[in-house]
Amino acid sequence: MRRAQERRAVLLLLPVAILLVVGLGAVLSASSVAAIRDGLDQYAIFRKQVAFVGVGVVALVVAARIPYRWYARVAPFLLAAAMAALVATMLFGSVRGGSRSWIEVGPLTLQASEYAKLAIIIFLAATLTRKERHLEAFSHVFWPVAASLGVVVALLLLQPDLGTALLTAGAAFAVLVASAAPLRHVVSLGGVGALSAVVLALIEPYRLERVLAFLESNPDRLNEGLQAYQSLVALGTGGIFGIGLGASRARWSFLPNAHTDFIFAIIGEETGLAGSLTVIALFVVFAIVGTVVALRAADAFGRLVATGIVAWMSLQAIINIGGVVGALPITGLPLPFVSVGGSAMIMNLAAVGVLVNIARSGLPPVGRGGR
Repeated sequence: MRRAQERRAVLLLLPVAILLVVGLGAVLSASSVAAIRDGLDQYAIFRKQVAFVGVGVVALVVAARIPYRWYARVAPFLLAAAMAALVATMLFGSVRGGSRSWIEVGPLTLQASEYAKLAIIIFLAATLTRKERHLEAFSHVFWPVAASLGVVVALLLLQPDLGTALLTAGAAFAVLVASAAPLRHVVSLGGVGALSAVVLALIEPYRLERVLAFLESNPDRLNEGLQAYQSLVALGTGGIFGIGLGASRARWSFLPNAHTDFIFAIIGEETGLAGSLTVIALFVVFAIVGTVVALRAADAFGRLVATGIVAWMSLQAIINIGGVVGALPITGLPLPFVSVGGSAMIMNLAAVGVLVNIARSGLPPVGRGGR
């Protein structure tokens, strides 16, 4: 039994480890020009990313050793801390790219929204598990979601960060779907959420421009369509097997945010379709193994937390890659385990650590003492 649980944990960590290595290689190539442009040496951003990965791995190891059921007891405190951090961001945060999403503490830059994703998943999982016998009543489903997710999403929209708000809502919705809540309640809340997302995407001019640029068959390539066009140029240049590691041309200021939101385009340019599909396959493997971990979790709380984490990582990868290849509007969300980022990298790996603990505590395979 223990061997099967450890195997699931290893299979979960393997694609993450490979993505981290791929990401570091891509960051080394994509960030060199940006570092020089900012007056730094060409390895400055890469060294910071290595440090972030190192801290993230430590967070993963620590989280993997903490019994996941402990999070159910402290879930309200985790959510309260996340909300307080989001409020502090609104009051004292620095503005980048038109969004007030970061708090600068000396040399450190913290992004509270990354912590909020995990906090809301844990809080909803704990609350829905505790209320499992009462979920037939709509009020027992609606109020926990409104009081937690509603407040977090509202704070994210005030930054404004619609992409993270939608991603957080999507992960929370996955937790709701996996819970014992009746389908009619889930559909009702999902419908309200979807309608709200459409309205929010259209009422702000800059969001509307992004949507229109996505829908436009021939957008202005020098303005709102620049990133999407240059991203496709980079991917097309890569061909089947790429132009070679470190040989990217798009990084030379042709493609904005090459080492952050659009790093998948650099991977596609340098390693071609083969490399791009490999990255996608790694995320698919992570999603499949993560789903198995959720299904074999030892209890309902573990199942819901695992479902939320897998949905978070998978949705974020889909949204990022979809924006890069032109299949979805651009949202500004980084690619998990790959893009440059401190708070995102550390929290992503910490969440994987929680998932590993759930995997190691899960049920044995069916037919060998399982249910």
